[in-house]
Amino acid sequence: MSRFDYVAVGHVTVDVLVDAPDGPRRQAGGGALYSGLQAARLGLRTLILTSGRRAELDGLLEPYRDELQVQMLDTEQSTTLETRGSGRRRTQRLLSWAGPLPSTMVPRRAAILHLAPVARETPGRVDVSAELVGITPQGLMRRWDRSGTIEEVALSAGALPQPCDAVVINAAEQDCLAPALPDQTAPSGRLPLVAVTAGSEPTQIRLPDGRVTAVPPPQPGLDPIDDLGAGDVFAAAFFIALHGGAPPAEAAAFGNAAAAVRIGGRGPGAIGRHQEIEAALTQRP
Repeated sequence: MSRFDYVAVGHVTVDVLVDAPDGPRRQAGGGALYSGLQAARLGLRTLILTSGRRAELDGLLEPYRDELQVQMLDTEQSTTLETRGSGRRRTQRLLSWAGPLPSTMVPRRAAILHLAPVARETPGRVDVSAELVGITPQGLMRRWDRSGTIEEVALSAGALPQPCDAVVINAAEQDCLAPALPDQTAPSGRLPLVAVTAGSEPTQIRLPDGRVTAVPPPQPGLDPIDDLGAGDVFAAAFFIALHGGAPPAEAAAFGNAAAAVRIGGRGPGAIGRHQEIEAALTQRP
């Protein structure tokens, strides 16, 4: 497989938006799609590795086919999420699951590898020579019952996939992540940089040496329209800026600006390009 600039690993989901303003609808979603599409719109050669029912996902992904590549393991069903509300009031129910992704799907060569699980589907360790490995572990901190009701659970020690250079979570998830983070005595010596997003509040950047920096988001122009996938968009922009040599605080500012552009419209189509994100950066306080 040719070397890609950005490889996102995780389920592309079928998002069933029950209370969408224009009535219930189905659209493609999932962290791998939102982050992968952001990478592609920043000019990176992007690959998404996923699984699901091809006949279903192909149609939902059609609007984005010319922007990125998708390698899909065809399964009996797709991961489908019923979604209500937004922000911290968002609730989701898992209607179906596409199953685990085999580690053999992950290419050995990539500039940026992003593990983006939505429902415990990504491998725990990958054999890859990526220049930067980023993780959005929200999907590893989920379990669900027979009705599909999802609840958050803490990651146990050693459960964070390795290797790992940078982690992005939201403020509500940080307590669930804490037990899995290695400490300064970790034998690998590879401690991750952690970005904690908090909507309209400053993003907290936690450096491996224990220092914390707060990075405010841009000043809002209009009320947010749709924030689904905003954290994944932040993560992609953040990882890309880090890989490009930006200091962590600058990378987080770029991620905040990308997220601000995303929430100004609806769905994956609202993900911005470089010029729009740079314009949002000028609105920083």
